[in-house]
Amino acid sequence: MRTRLVLSSARLLDPGTGSFLPETALAVSDDGRISALGDDREIRALAGAGTEVIDLKGTVVTSGLVDGHLHPVTGAELTHGLDLSHCADLADVRAALAGAVRELGRGDWLFGWGLDPNVFGSEPVGIAPFDAVLADVPAFLLLFDAHSALASRRALELAGVDGPRTFDQASAEVVCDAQGRPTGLLQEDAACELVERVAPRPTHAERRDRLAAALRSMAAAGLTGGHVMDANGESLDLLAELDGAGELPLRLRVAPWCQPGTDADGVRELVELQSRGGALWRVDGVKLFMDGTIDNGTAWLERPDCHGESTHAFWPDPAAYTDIVGTLHRAGVPTATHAIGDAAVRHALDAIEQAGRGVRHRIEHLETVPDDTLHRFAELGVVASMQPTHCCDFTRADHTDNWSRRLGEERAARAWRCRDLWDSGATVVLGSDWPIAPFPPLGVMAGARHRRPTRDLTQPPHGPEQALTALEALRGMTVNAAWAAGEEHRAGRLAIGCRADLTVLADDPLTTPATDLPDLPVVLTAVDGRVTFRAAETG
Repeated sequence: MRTRLVLSSARLLDPGTGSFLPETALAVSDDGRISALGDDREIRALAGAGTEVIDLKGTVVTSGLVDGHLHPVTGAELTHGLDLSHCADLADVRAALAGAVRELGRGDWLFGWGLDPNVFGSEPVGIAPFDAVLADVPAFLLLFDAHSALASRRALELAGVDGPRTFDQASAEVVCDAQGRPTGLLQEDAACELVERVAPRPTHAERRDRLAAALRSMAAAGLTGGHVMDANGESLDLLAELDGAGELPLRLRVAPWCQPGTDADGVRELVELQSRGGALWRVDGVKLFMDGTIDNGTAWLERPDCHGESTHAFWPDPAAYTDIVGTLHRAGVPTATHAIGDAAVRHALDAIEQAGRGVRHRIEHLETVPDDTLHRFAELGVVASMQPTHCCDFTRADHTDNWSRRLGEERAARAWRCRDLWDSGATVVLGSDWPIAPFPPLGVMAGARHRRPTRDLTQPPHGPEQALTALEALRGMTVNAAWAAGEEHRAGRLAIGCRADLTVLADDPLTTPATDLPDLPVVLTAVDGRVTFRAAETG
């Protein structure tokens, strides 16, 4: 078999052991797998006329970094608009909105994203503070968690939303004041869609171009793959289109959603959808929701939050969720369940235990986990999929943030228990949940280690006892991500026969200080032994 790629003069870091291999070069065959390891001279001798040969000049090659939870198609669309994630208070938001309004044409919509509810302080989250700025402008402002949004008065009028509604999603709500008038806050997808369906939508070409650009940026950040937690609308068609054109720079494993109200035919369609895919993507799993988020009061907690909220599941009948998990399990389909509150985590584990063993199920987010459930992840073989940068950037060590205030001191002290889950034997997979948080994987690994706000690393960490080591963080985006996908024998390691999905860094990520890690240059990224990104100075 011919040699596709040769990387020489490298330091080969195997995340399986955390050690550098004795070899300095590797070869990749035409099937996209590592075919040889050795010294520079013997590996260069394997190169043929069509082989790409790259001298890495002593930089570090490791297994390709994989984001364990991201939304590339949705994110590419949602992040097209006004970025409000850097606004620290209401004045910042008003100034940003005013600047955007000045650029709008008559009748144009204003879209924003990344709005942090902490900007409201102790005031209720609603559109009122921005009424004067938005005036007659139809605006849709997505909060950072992407589970809620603010709609301007004009947007609500165009959507015909003038009071409360009832939804299949139990925690969905058009939030209204005491007089029954909408405050502008829309909780969960079903409520948000009331406004989204009357807003202008991007064309197919625009969606394709935005997705392609987002994926190229991910490759440039060192990502070689991702576990995609949605497949809504034309998502799969867009992935197939890019893959067919050779423009898909990441290997993607996709889990389409199963929402409350899905009947037997809908579940059957999800089962039949499994294994649809192409060269670099495939459907493998189903995403479900057990609750919403703590920040907007739609999580499912065993005790209410400080506002008396977060008291019920996303499914009006949680037993229906349990039945569907069992059906998917019997069909051999792995599930990934969004479970943020402690009651949601417990119910998801109960459903998986009832379904039986033999399928690698996952629970996503796990922001607050009861003590007596920690051991169950390892016992049931359930993957703990976590996003440490959410803790870094949306909470504070002194618990003055919205998330911590809602939970109270006792539960806020048990935030994002990465260390406890790891030590209990759970397989912990790390991800970003982009567009909720930035996707660069070095930042995700750094956050798992330092647990400090990325905007100001001088601030104290939130729960430093829950930090992971440098090797554990690397394994969370390599070895463990491969295990979660059932690919541990062909991915996540630097070994002959493994996929040549590779990330090349300027220096050793295990010895680079956590606070410096996000700035460590990415030298090269390869998927299937094909270069998807190369820094300009790489030979």
